[in-house]
Amino acid sequence: MLAKARALVIAALAGTLALGLAPAQGAQSPELQLRRVFEALREGRRPAALEEADRLVAQHPNFRLAHLVRGDLLLARVRTIEGLGNAGNGARERLEDLRAEAAARLLAAREPPPPGRVPRYLLQSSPSERHAVVVDAHHSRVYVYENTNGALRLVEDFYASIGRNGIEKEREGDRKTPIGVYQVTSHIAGKKLPDLYGWGAFPLSYPNEWDRIRGRTGYGIWIHGVPADTYARAPQASDGCIALANPEIEQLATRVHPGTTPVVIARRIEWVPPETLRAERDALLRQLDAWRTDWESRDSVRYLGHYARRFRSDGMDLQAWSAHKRRANAAKSWIKVQLAGVSVYRDPGRQDMIVVTFDQDYRSSNLSQRSRKRQYWIVEDGRWKIAYEAPVSRPVLLLPESFRAATAGAAARGARAAPRKDGKSGSEGRRPVTTSTR
Repeated sequence: MLAKARALVIAALAGTLALGLAPAQGAQSPELQLRRVFEALREGRRPAALEEADRLVAQHPNFRLAHLVRGDLLLARVRTIEGLGNAGNGARERLEDLRAEAAARLLAAREPPPPGRVPRYLLQSSPSERHAVVVDAHHSRVYVYENTNGALRLVEDFYASIGRNGIEKEREGDRKTPIGVYQVTSHIAGKKLPDLYGWGAFPLSYPNEWDRIRGRTGYGIWIHGVPADTYARAPQASDGCIALANPEIEQLATRVHPGTTPVVIARRIEWVPPETLRAERDALLRQLDAWRTDWESRDSVRYLGHYARRFRSDGMDLQAWSAHKRRANAAKSWIKVQLAGVSVYRDPGRQDMIVVTFDQDYRSSNLSQRSRKRQYWIVEDGRWKIAYEAPVSRPVLLLPESFRAATAGAAARGARAAPRKDGKSGSEGRRPVTTSTR
């Protein structure tokens, strides 16, 4: 894929690529400005391309890719350019990173979200979930959808960097970004973090309940910014986190709400018509309602028929769960269950799986309680069944694997700071990361 994407860069610089320019965040967004540079090149308007590149680097002096493109445009005045990065005086690894970034941005422009289609994963958002975030690893993009009375509308999209070893995180230290359905658990301001995380961070709920069942390890997957001297990182440059340009994560922050905003991370987004989404959602909701009414019936055989053979819940397998529920039902003369705030998201992994979260109001002849509950449904014997169920636990903030190295680097720089009035040196005043969530 990288070789193909690099070919796109060369074609664009040669003026032969017809870009399908997708909507960007605003008329003066750096990405749209960069696209205008390439569009001017495609049309053979090199002076206009250079003028746009001049404006871009003046407005964003830390945008290294823009500087590289501008350098090629200047070099083109005296000789033919054959690709991106013709100066030949930069570090090879950094040059390859910039070429990969350019290729990813061009690929996203060439393959924007299909009109009239939505990600297959966003089956239903609860009223409290005003926005949903979908990450497309293949296109290095973050798409933000607005939920208006159940209707989805694409409102933002950003270039993003993921784990340097790709996706499908399985273990601690593999430097991969997980695939799955997660939630934003909190917000950490940049002033409380090392410079590596830029504007700030939104920790995600990795590992989620299913990750733990599958034995996946690792921790601290965040959406965060980039160092102050950098506009953007290479498409695969983090230790597993999702990194956005600082102005763009600041813009994303206006649509992210800790505790409610879902984040779906996919290898490559599957786009479907809204009617397909509605059909899949309605089929699952019918199963969910059948589960609820069978629970109310106190018929244990019907109720337990909704659970998968490999079901797990807080240490119980299906056998233990069945015994527990039969005892509980036998002790009751009636049960009433109401569900509200239901969200339904399809997991983008290899297995057919749907994540359902809801507020449960349970009342019976001898017990009443309310809780926030999450279920994972899988296809077994040709129908949807519950593979996991438990109350939603309070999130715990976990630091990324890169945090220790970033903190050590900041401490080393602080140790080289000017002496204090007492003759000692240090880095007092640097605030530590908070460990609370909100």
